[in-house]
Amino acid sequence: MANILDRLIHPDERVALFIDGANLYSAAKGLAFDIDYRKLLEEFRKRGRFIRASYYTALLEDQDFSPIRPLVDWLDYNGFSVVTKPAKEFIDANGRRRFKGDMDVEIAVDLVEAIGLTDHAFLFSGDGDFVPAIEAAKRKGMRVTVVSTIKSTPPMAADEIRRAADNFLDLADLMALFGRPPRERAHAEERYEHEEEDQ
Repeated sequence: MANILDRLIHPDERVALFIDGANLYSAAKGLAFDIDYRKLLEEFRKRGRFIRASYYTALLEDQDFSPIRPLVDWLDYNGFSVVTKPAKEFIDANGRRRFKGDMDVEIAVDLVEAIGLTDHAFLFSGDGDFVPAIEAAKRKGMRVTVVSTIKSTPPMAADEIRRAADNFLDLADLMALFGRPPRERAHAEERYEHEEEDQ
């Protein structure tokens, strides 16, 4: 049975994924499900001419254990190209420790560098800062599909990125393909708490 990806991906297209880890986690959390990254990769590998899935996230390098490290290691060993950089620690106005690690520049540069090597890019982020990179890619003939959600509260996808993309896929409509019920929520929140500060 055909699904939404079958309708979007042409059989001869070179396809690449660009996954903003913090943004995707927040979108899935807003929809109350977790991403099954093995299924996500399988769904795209069987369509078009799959090139690469790149996952971007910041890591707490100075701690003995980074809560997101197990996921990053799993992705690295299971077919994803993982791009990381150290997260910066700061104290917010309430005196609480916070962490920030914005990967927008890395994602935008990689998206633009993929022009000519990729026919169809899937950008898993609702961040409006990516609009110039999307427009640059489109001018050179790349198709760009944005994957995020407007069905969460608040919506995760900025209006401008939805307008800029060739297609917009709501993450809620892909839940049957690679979603799963959330695991113990407290554990998941602890794992990604530092990433949500990007949003």
